[in-house]
Amino acid sequence: MRRVNRRAALRAAALGAVCTTLNSTSLCSRAWAAKGLDPEKSGAEMITPATSAAIERGLAYLAAHQDEDGTFTSGRDSRNVAVAGLAGMAFMSAGSTPGRGPNGVNVDRCIDYILSNMQESGFITVPSASSHGPMYGHGFATLFLAECYGMTMRADLRDKLTKAVELIVNTQNHEGGWRYQPVRREADISVTICQIMALRAARNAGLYVPKETIDRCTDYVKKCQNPDGGFMYMLQAPGLSQFPRSAAGVVALYSAGIYDSPEIKKGLEYLMNFLPQGSDFNRDTHYFYGHYYAVQAMWHAGDDFWTKWYPAIRDALLARQSSDGAWLDSSNSQEYATSMACIILQMPNNYLPIFQR
Repeated sequence: MRRVNRRAALRAAALGAVCTTLNSTSLCSRAWAAKGLDPEKSGAEMITPATSAAIERGLAYLAAHQDEDGTFTSGRDSRNVAVAGLAGMAFMSAGSTPGRGPNGVNVDRCIDYILSNMQESGFITVPSASSHGPMYGHGFATLFLAECYGMTMRADLRDKLTKAVELIVNTQNHEGGWRYQPVRREADISVTICQIMALRAARNAGLYVPKETIDRCTDYVKKCQNPDGGFMYMLQAPGLSQFPRSAAGVVALYSAGIYDSPEIKKGLEYLMNFLPQGSDFNRDTHYFYGHYYAVQAMWHAGDDFWTKWYPAIRDALLARQSSDGAWLDSSNSQEYATSMACIILQMPNNYLPIFQR
């Protein structure tokens, strides 16, 4: 009974912050009504006791492996701003907010680390820790800051977030997308989804995002769709569809405000070919990345897409959690994989505005 009460309290606190952020309680109510259920029922039905226990172990692992400066330093993702942003969203998906809740301190540390690594241009990066695609880190970090700003309305966050958003807007290429570096050259579907989600979150929080930027991105994403409903990686080098980037493509359309279109329908049908089976756990390079977006796509789609997909990925993740609470990934750090897994498992919580329908 004590755990239930604690969970209810966290839910109330987080939902209150979200509704205050959006300045419209009715907006939250409409989002829940659109699903035909309330958030308490969703959590009760979808997040089983075993799932709750797995989430708590995962979050405890992340908290234990976070340095005081907010970073995570194990594996190849050491000190990466994307991991700090994803971990912060994993904590907030459980009901913690900046400075509040069981992991409020951890969220604050993520904020401080990201802000301390913003360049004068607005680019969020740690050069010594950046991979070949630092715009991934910038996108995830900006998304996290936007969610935090929406919950706190801190002036310092708004100033920094504004600069991060302006960098994204100013580096969109002629096709309408983004690539690894903050320059107007090539574009790919994978980096593009990171930027459009960050822009959507910033707009939700009240920042200005040019309509032209969203429209050009929408056109780019639509052009990347193959006849089978999946998505190619780049327009300059058309290729076969693959699950991870196809999940990202569908969510990019949702993030751009496209909720019902032929492209969405074809994309969802393509993704259903990759429904996890039992405890099947494909350890390909982009497993967690793909399912991070796939569960969002199914959450937005609702109905059978959601009720079939979430239990399937939930069971696959529960079967593969390590005894220390972490999840393992073939090419990224345990903190990255664990953050992604916790976000996926907590999708029914409906806490963060960016994940709401």
